[in-house]
Amino acid sequence: MANTFIWHHVSEDEKKEIQKEAKTVLDDFSKKLSKLPENKLKEPLIERQESEREENSSTAQEIDKKIMFSNAPKTNKENQTIVAEKMSWDN
Repeated sequence: MANTFIWHHVSEDEKKEIQKEAKTVLDDFSKKLSKLPENKLKEPLIERQESEREENSSTAQEIDKKIMFSNAPKTNKENQTIVAEKMSWDN
């Protein structure tokens, strides 16, 4: 079974089989979605006191640095900066 996951050239028959399996999965998922009540499919509404800035406003949104740095995977606490890899998604 492990050999089925190793990269190899895909034949036309394999492509057709993959397309057939993908269509079956999508059709099954679509049928299940259609059975859900309408209110379960809508995005929840988020109420905010202020959702937009005034035009030409020079005041920036306040950001809580503590929260921002706690969410960052890598930080440099000495310089108070977030460390990010450049273009790591290409590898």
